[in-house]
Amino acid sequence: MIVEFEKEYLRDLYIKGECNDKKHRYRPDVIKRYKRDIDYLKWSSRKEDLFRINSLNFESLKGKDAGKFSIRVNDQYRIIFTLAETADEPILTICNIIELSNHYA
Repeated sequence: MIVEFEKEYLRDLYIKGECNDKKHRYRPDVIKRYKRDIDYLKWSSRKEDLFRINSLNFESLKGKDAGKFSIRVNDQYRIIFTLAETADEPILTICNIIELSNHYA
């Protein structure tokens, strides 16, 4: 998949492992797992590949977030994203990372 980041702090967390925004500071273990999960998204060629990785807990969201998907970083945080699939050859999936959210906040 091609991964795009909707917000700059998400890109910074993936590339630099930190961000300048004081609002989005995470523990090192959360950042490490976030980077690993983004790598899984990049590795996947289609969304069905994500179901095979049990630790991701890949799911489509319902209610106000219908049309979005999530994977778990840990028990507290998840990555929420959208997928746009095209039928052209080759199949290209753009994965837009929306947020790293505190699941229970």
